[in-house]
Amino acid sequence: MFPGQPLARGAALPPDEGFTSIAELVRQRAGFDLLTSSWLRQESTENVGLQLYGVGMSLYMNRKKRSAGIQPAVVAEHSMGIYPALAACSSLPEAEVIELTWRVGACLAEMGKNRGFALGCIIGLTCEPVLAIAGNSGTHLANHNTSRHFLLCGRKENIETAVAEALAQGAFSAKVFDCDAPLHTPLISELETPLRQIFADYSYAEPCGVLIDHLEQNRLKAKDLPDFMFRQLCMPVYWERTYRALVGMGVKRFHEIGAGEALKKYNRWIASETDQK
Repeated sequence: MFPGQPLARGAALPPDEGFTSIAELVRQRAGFDLLTSSWLRQESTENVGLQLYGVGMSLYMNRKKRSAGIQPAVVAEHSMGIYPALAACSSLPEAEVIELTWRVGACLAEMGKNRGFALGCIIGLTCEPVLAIAGNSGTHLANHNTSRHFLLCGRKENIETAVAEALAQGAFSAKVFDCDAPLHTPLISELETPLRQIFADYSYAEPCGVLIDHLEQNRLKAKDLPDFMFRQLCMPVYWERTYRALVGMGVKRFHEIGAGEALKKYNRWIASETDQK
């Protein structure tokens, strides 16, 4: 399982040569120094830097799993986790995955230059009231992670309104996080032409093994990838459905390959609800 963008860097970076090698690829292909979190060429945003950090950590951890003899039978991804997932499936080389992450991130960051966007993380409410809050506030569902964990995305002032309403309705937690663009919402269609061009610039090999998407939980083929990678930026991430689909396929052992353990936590919550039924 490849997670999406982390909200912050980890306390310490891996000290071994494997991570140094990945960091060098990031310097070469994206002009970003993972060790110092600084731009070496064209300056970009903090969020693009976090995206490169997240992808770098996923690529590093994927190498570690491979060297330990752990080969994935099935690969799943959450949001921008699709990029390192492509390397895990041998569909794109690591260097191209890093370059793709940077190019897409820089393109998306253009939306935020003159407008403020944010994510609203809502925990504790069920889907129906969250969707009602989105409709009331002019925001959009971006992540359906569990039955009680959702992200909304949109203009910052609208997200602040949504978060306030969620708290008033009894959410356990509701927080605002600034972002460069309204990811996983229809608003991204504004950038359809440049984003589709970026995705079309790469030659995708047929994924080795099973690569499952987080929209309809279908098996992705090489021909599907350019269109899927654009569509997934415009549509919500459905992780709860994805986890249940993986279990339904017979998957019993899950490895989270990236910074943090968000997907493991989501899985435990979803599994606990299943056990209670």
